[in-house]
Amino acid sequence: MESESEPYVRLASLRQLHQVMADMNTARSLADTLQTVAEGVVAALGYELACVNLVRPDGDLVVAAFAGNPAAEALITGRVGSRDSWERRLGMGEHWGDLVFIPHTEGWVLDDDDVPQWYTDGPAPRFEDEWHPADRLFAPMYAPGPQGSAAGGELIGVLSVDRPRNGRRPGAWGREALQMYAFQAAIAISNARLRANMQRALVRLEREQQALRASEESFRQAFEYAPSGMAIAEMGGDQHGRILRTNDALCRLLGRPASAMRRYSFSDLVHPEDIGTLLRTSAEGGRAELRLGRRDGTYVWVSLRNSVVADAADGPRFLLTHVEDIEERKRRELQLAHRASHDSLTGLPNSAELRSRLSSRLCQRATSPHTAVESVDAAYGHPAFDVVGPGFDFRQGVEPYDAYDHHVHTVAPDGDHDDGTKGLAVLFCDLDGFKSINDRFGHNAGDAVLIEVARRLSNGVRDGDTVARLGGDEFVILADGLGRADAQDLAVRLRNEIIQPIRAEGRAVRVGASFGIGWAHCGMTADEVLKSADERMYVEKRSRPKQHRRAG
Repeated sequence: MESESEPYVRLASLRQLHQVMADMNTARSLADTLQTVAEGVVAALGYELACVNLVRPDGDLVVAAFAGNPAAEALITGRVGSRDSWERRLGMGEHWGDLVFIPHTEGWVLDDDDVPQWYTDGPAPRFEDEWHPADRLFAPMYAPGPQGSAAGGELIGVLSVDRPRNGRRPGAWGREALQMYAFQAAIAISNARLRANMQRALVRLEREQQALRASEESFRQAFEYAPSGMAIAEMGGDQHGRILRTNDALCRLLGRPASAMRRYSFSDLVHPEDIGTLLRTSAEGGRAELRLGRRDGTYVWVSLRNSVVADAADGPRFLLTHVEDIEERKRRELQLAHRASHDSLTGLPNSAELRSRLSSRLCQRATSPHTAVESVDAAYGHPAFDVVGPGFDFRQGVEPYDAYDHHVHTVAPDGDHDDGTKGLAVLFCDLDGFKSINDRFGHNAGDAVLIEVARRLSNGVRDGDTVARLGGDEFVILADGLGRADAQDLAVRLRNEIIQPIRAEGRAVRVGASFGIGWAHCGMTADEVLKSADERMYVEKRSRPKQHRRAG
């Protein structure tokens, strides 16, 4: 196109223009596309120099590609011109459609702005349309607008061209060709940017997928080979809590295969006494210590800790449960608790445990029932019309008075005769003749006697009764729901069991027993109850002849 006479254009020139446009859209990268755009101006549009100024994210324009002069390319490539300076240039001169032509007569005012530019030498024009070395021609490139037009599109760059090979300002065909080329270049650059963004996104996605696969593999290995139990359960929906997946450690702990575990939830496996603990445990981040059932019907103590895991940003959530075997720790804790509350020789509850059990059945009134009734009388201004039992005051519109809500008061038989009242009997037992066994045969024999007496007492009471060792040769039995005659019969039966011969250190020995029967009732302390039974025991011991206190 360097020497055609308009409107005549050689077919070869059109083919060359078509080829460079095709090359723009087949470039492999954004940088290749920009360089192809610059070189296409030189190759197909008949200009000796071309520069691509690309808009950066901050709005300024950078020289992104140059063609036609290696020295000028090295001088200005990569340099930046401010957006304000470019807006000034694009608002000056003559507008040929979308093109901006600034003749040398006006362009001198731009010599000192910050837009990168090159300078060419040459003679002054000899005729009107001859190109002057200081003339400037810009082809703005706009992002494609609606229906692919450039109208209203965002500025993405500016093509700067210089030194037409025919030495003349472009005519109508040359202007149309440059404008059309800038439009196609904008499309090519936009597409190249889109491809680059897509490639970066694909690379980023591939990296994220690789990281996700690595994370999933790490999780799988951590899950499968964890030394403690792990499980994944559904969260929400009809199948909430159903176990989806378990690791080998949990299957071994419970003695159940993974296929069988998927038929259960933890609520199906938990000990009936621990179901409340499980239900009170928060699903999200909750933890609890409870017992889970093994396949053989036994239970194992575990620490169960939950975490919520999301499958995707808005996808389903699952419950990751960590199950740690704490059977050994619980066994040690129970042993320590048992040692703290039981006698080490006989295995019976000790003095502290006895007082604790006794105190749990008793309540201490701060105010007597009559005082309470009188206080309600004063508050309501009329007397009670009926008083039923200690601590109860029924009035019109007044709730029954009970200082201890939901507590069943412990009562005792009245007087020395059996009136049919059932109460909490406290039998204080002191062995007769035990000291002589210790003195004659040694403490090992004495210990054997105490162990056997503890066994006989335990076998002689009902399930639920308490047999405790206070210390030395003193024992206490708590038996609830007995009348006065029942308690006396129990004391006789236990005494008859104790006086039977006992094997100790290879010989048969005998001890006797004195029993004092006390009765516990609310308003007393545990020590007061025990003291009462102890005093009655001494009364009973002194009332029997010495020779009858111990048989043999």
